[in-house]
Amino acid sequence: MIPVFGVKDVEKNYQARYAAYAILMNEEKEIALIQAPNGAYFLPGGEIEGKETKEEAIAREMLEELGFTVVLSDYLGQADEYFYSRHRETFYYNPGYFYSTKSWERVSEPLEEGNNSSWESPEKAMALLKRGSHKWAVEEWLKKNPF
Repeated sequence: MIPVFGVKDVEKNYQARYAAYAILMNEEKEIALIQAPNGAYFLPGGEIEGKETKEEAIAREMLEELGFTVVLSDYLGQADEYFYSRHRETFYYNPGYFYSTKSWERVSEPLEEGNNSSWESPEKAMALLKRGSHKWAVEEWLKKNPF
C-alpha cells in the first residue's frame, strides 16, 4: 500500500509531478537537506524531467542542488502527496520515489542558485522537513539504518 499525504480537494485540478529523492548520510550520521528560497526544507531531489529514469533524475538533481555524484543503494519506496504550491499557484499530485545512497562525492559547487543545503540529525530533519512523504522516507530509512 502506497502511503498518501495531504488532502485531495475533489474540486481542484491537480497536475501530476513525478519526483525522485535520495537520502545522503555523512560521517557524523547526519542527512543532507535542501532549503528552498521560501525557507521550506526537503530531501535532495526533484521532478523527473522528460524521459529520465528515477535514477537519472536523482543524478541530475544531486549535481544541481549539492554538486555531488551519488551511488544509490536501497529503494525505500513510493509515497504520494497532494499539495498546493503558492510559488507556482498550482495544485500538485506528487508521487515521490525515495532512495538511500551508498556513497556520495562532491565534484563541483551546486549548479543551481537559490537553495541552501545543510546536514542535520535524522531527528532534526524530521522536524524541519515540510512534506509528509519526505518524513515518511526518513522513517523508512531509519528502519534500515538503526543507530
